[in-house]
Amino acid sequence: MTATCALRVSPARDALAQGDVQAARQFAARMMASDPSDAEGHFIFGLAESNDGRIGAGIEHLDRAVTLDPQGEYRAQLARLLVMMRRDGDAAAILHDAEKAPPTDALSRDTIGCVYARLGDHGAALGHFEEAVRLDPPNINYRYNLATTLNFLGRSDEAETALEALLALAPQDARAHHLLSALRKQRPDNNHVDRLTATLADAKDSRSRLLLGYALTKELEDVGRPDEALKQLCATNAEHRRNLPYAFARDAALFDAVEGAWPLAPASDAPGDAPIFIIGMPRTGTTLVDRILSSHPLVKSAGELQAMPLAVKKAAGTKSPTVMDAETIAAAARADIGMIGRDYLDRAAHHRRQPELRFIDKFPGNFFYAGFIARALPAARIVCLRRHPMDTVLSNFRNLFAVSSRYYDYSYDLLDIAAYYARFDRLMSLWREALPSRLIELRYEDIVADQEGESRRLLAHCGLDWSDSCLSFHTNHAPVSTPSAAQVRRPIYADSVGRWKRHADVLEPVRRFFEQAGIDIS
Repeated sequence: MTATCALRVSPARDALAQGDVQAARQFAARMMASDPSDAEGHFIFGLAESNDGRIGAGIEHLDRAVTLDPQGEYRAQLARLLVMMRRDGDAAAILHDAEKAPPTDALSRDTIGCVYARLGDHGAALGHFEEAVRLDPPNINYRYNLATTLNFLGRSDEAETALEALLALAPQDARAHHLLSALRKQRPDNNHVDRLTATLADAKDSRSRLLLGYALTKELEDVGRPDEALKQLCATNAEHRRNLPYAFARDAALFDAVEGAWPLAPASDAPGDAPIFIIGMPRTGTTLVDRILSSHPLVKSAGELQAMPLAVKKAAGTKSPTVMDAETIAAAARADIGMIGRDYLDRAAHHRRQPELRFIDKFPGNFFYAGFIARALPAARIVCLRRHPMDTVLSNFRNLFAVSSRYYDYSYDLLDIAAYYARFDRLMSLWREALPSRLIELRYEDIVADQEGESRRLLAHCGLDWSDSCLSFHTNHAPVSTPSAAQVRRPIYADSVGRWKRHADVLEPVRRFFEQAGIDIS
């Protein structure tokens, strides 16, 4: 979702709107020099500072502006900066105050919606996005944010209407085409294949071509043209991969660091809370298990939290620009592991809207942190999803993850994914041996074949009594903000089991790689 700062007419705001940060800062500095209690001066100066990357300084001035004049626009921008700094609880508190007197301009309402979305509260975001669109109908960013939130909330028909309205204004908008293709399974008599083909042919920038290529791939698959779909996907991913400065050695170094840093010393003063962590490679059933578990009356999902990676990063004290890297993992292994647990719970607290219930953290990438989790939160339970290796590779190749995240750079090449899976498999062997009572592995194929049996096994591992509601996970109305948003709103289906066999010829290099690596694909 997108948000920028709202601007009224003034020389300082005009300068900021034109991207002249230095001039905006000078105007704002003169305003504050003339009157230190000038809230507008602090507001503009804070935005200029944040636009130059000095987020901390920006927060100081915006906080001062809100103190001097607690208007909705100022609060919206302060909340935006706070959430950028991962200060989720502080951002939520600012939004709570902003609701008492919401801003009246479209951009501030959209900004509040974006902050709520970052906090995982899509229900709260919806009204603000609706108001932003009402106030400024031609703005396609506001319309896209609205459609995205409607999709997360399971209101796919309304999302489709919103996206078609957006495309009527901006027919080339690749984001809208991509989201529209994902809302439902397309049919031979009702799809967008021709429109996507034409739009892709006209697209020039690489990001649009990537989004449109994935959208077309998905719809070709839906309408029963799998060979054409995979051909399109291979071309799309190859084009994107050529522009990525990626080598698997970067991820290999991370796996090496995790394996070498498994902390053997027990945590000191570790919290007794018992969250449930769902981990695994992406697109292997983590969202499905999250829905099954969160359908239990004593459990709520907190979504995909970054709380553990951030707690580990803070404990490590490293200055590297990325949250997760080999240096950080190695340094954190020598830190106070109990402090990591306490920091994690502090960061997760805002996302626990019913703190009396057990909560789920379903960030799949926490498989890197299973050792830290086990030591820092001794009562936590870990659930790892496994899927057939070939289907795991294909599903990662078929899914477009967060394009700007370097974490998923491996996913645009079949053999890169295979190499990544092989290291994941090796790491899970370590955790399986080290954490036999703390970790359970569930196979996606087993859940599809025996939903109740595997669900009972899952609940027993988590220390939960049986609940029939876990079998009706697809009626769970909680928002879903992952690529599985549409799939988990239907009962379990077997369409994806063994999908790789349809493309065995293209995947032959992957099969050979796994054979040489000793990974069973029977």
